[in-house]
Amino acid sequence: MANTGVSTRLSAAPSAKDVWGWVGRGEVALALGVVGIVVMLILPVPAFMLDGLLSISILSAVLILMTSLFIKRPLDFTAFPTVLLVATLFRLALNIATTRLILSHGHEGAHGAGHVIETFGKLMMGGNFVIGVIVFAILVVVNFVVITKGSGRIAEVAARFTLDSMPGKQMAIDADLSSGLIDQDEAKKRRKELEQESTFFGAMDGASKFVRGDAVAGLVILAINVIGGILIGMLQHHVPLQQAFSTYTIMSIGDGLVSQIPALVISIAAGFLVSKAGVEGSADKALVTQLATNPISLGMVSASAGVLAIIPGMPIIPFAALSLGAGALAWRRAQQAAEPEVIQVEDAPVAEEEEPISQTLAIDEIKIELGYGLLPLINDLEGRRLTDQIKALRRTLASDFGFVMPSVRILDNMRLPSMGYALRVKEMEAGAGEVRIGQLMAMDPRGGQVELPGEHVKEPAFGLPATWIDDSLREEATFRGYTIVDPATVLTTHLTEILKDNMPDLLSYAEVQKLLKDLPAEQKKLADDLIPNTVSATTIQRVLQTLLRERVSVRDLPAILEGIGEAAPHTGSITLLVEQVRARLARQLCYAYRGDDGTLPIVTLSAEWENAFADALVGSGEEKQLALAPSRLQDFIRAVRETFERAALAGDSPVLLTSPAIRPYVRSIIERFRGQTPVMSQNEIHPRARLKTVGTI
Repeated sequence: MANTGVSTRLSAAPSAKDVWGWVGRGEVALALGVVGIVVMLILPVPAFMLDGLLSISILSAVLILMTSLFIKRPLDFTAFPTVLLVATLFRLALNIATTRLILSHGHEGAHGAGHVIETFGKLMMGGNFVIGVIVFAILVVVNFVVITKGSGRIAEVAARFTLDSMPGKQMAIDADLSSGLIDQDEAKKRRKELEQESTFFGAMDGASKFVRGDAVAGLVILAINVIGGILIGMLQHHVPLQQAFSTYTIMSIGDGLVSQIPALVISIAAGFLVSKAGVEGSADKALVTQLATNPISLGMVSASAGVLAIIPGMPIIPFAALSLGAGALAWRRAQQAAEPEVIQVEDAPVAEEEEPISQTLAIDEIKIELGYGLLPLINDLEGRRLTDQIKALRRTLASDFGFVMPSVRILDNMRLPSMGYALRVKEMEAGAGEVRIGQLMAMDPRGGQVELPGEHVKEPAFGLPATWIDDSLREEATFRGYTIVDPATVLTTHLTEILKDNMPDLLSYAEVQKLLKDLPAEQKKLADDLIPNTVSATTIQRVLQTLLRERVSVRDLPAILEGIGEAAPHTGSITLLVEQVRARLARQLCYAYRGDDGTLPIVTLSAEWENAFADALVGSGEEKQLALAPSRLQDFIRAVRETFERAALAGDSPVLLTSPAIRPYVRSIIERFRGQTPVMSQNEIHPRARLKTVGTI
């Protein structure tokens, strides 16, 4: 047993493979790298190791620059502020390590701090230390004054404008989500990108200070190396003044160049990154697209270069070459612009000379006619195009009600007012209104009049008080809690209500056939058994139309067919078939009408009204009619209005609950003055539904 215990402990110990696996992880490698940089600040680094680290510093700067050049947008390199901090800290650690080597081994010669520093120093000085100092100073000034300062200013302005525009962008995302243009996942994605954008430009504003501090540190370290090295060489190692000055100057200049060249490269990368805001694609494509596509601009460049070439004393060859190159490119661009665009269409049908007369009999199911002033709604460049919203609307209605609406035809009508529109269903006008391009419609959710300057109107879909306000009042309207919608959304909302009111008429026989054809394979057997042996397709169409008239979704078509199959052998009445189907859809109905707290708010009919409706049914068999006295009918309408208005003031949207026998007849009355109010029977209450009685009629 003891051996077993020892064996267990040994097997639990980490192996060498596990240790290297941990080191290979990104976060562990980063932690080790940062710790190594800190260690370099304290412990001395040998010259041969310093050569390798300086090479890594130079090549990493080149990698950062290339990445900044070829990314598509700034947010593709969100790690840049962190990379900039690590690179700056790495260079400062190398500066301290090189300073230690220069001061401690400089008396041995220019190679005392490593071959990289010696080579850079000799290459830059060219035998004259004054030239080296001047060139180094120019590099520092270029980096500090020009590139770093400009990049910092761009980052500061970008961060400020990004933060200022966040509320407007957030409202645009919410408007797209509410109008159905995007779903919840896309809205979350856009909000995440907006958050990343604000964080990135804010971090870039602070990160630019690293580069500025690095440039100042380079000047200070250079002065320390030169002065301190000369003093140490002369006083401690007894090196002659001229030799000490030459040796320590070469190493100090080399050290400064090895440090400042990567700093300059990274500063250029930061400049490319922050100046890329608003430019699509990589830098090379953006520059070529925006600079080398205008033949007139290229022609002027060619002419200017030609004039400079003929000026006495000017070199002819370079200016002439530039003139010829720019002229050739301008001619090529001009030829490309003059060529007509050719669109190839494969297997395109040959246009007929005369349209058949039968084509004039075709009816557009849904049509939108726009006044000439509303045509910009179709080609809105800000992503709020009317066509996109209609596509999203058709998708939403298909999900909510179970069948795809017919295509919407949009055309202009010069007889309409400039800002007017008309909505037609089967060529008949179903609604009309006016919107204002360039303005926003503001509405008070409480139903009151908007207290802002503008044009006071009635909202076309629901008739609520509204006001067309200028876009500059958006923030004030939002602060006051008003609902704000753009013109395209106003029109789309009106179209939505029109389509909901006319859904029974839009569910044609052909649409029913499509629904039956698209049933899953396991459900088609049910449809084949019902049609035409038990019921006809027309009967199913009428049942579906009746359900849609009460805004009941027909998406669960298998359950509807099952309900029809149960009742059809016993009755041919559409009314009774619908009641049987509604009982089958009890779970769906209770879920659709539930309140925010998960309960189903109901208003019940008193026993007096139940008996009154039951006694008012006349006729024999299944074909009964409601014959209620006009005075009693007015009393019922008044009681319904008062009860539901009290419920609305309490924040509830209840359904009217009746007995199964009178539900269709009560609904026929309710739909005439409260079409949005659902009427349910006790058979349609699911056993798991939680009821909340809010009133009694």
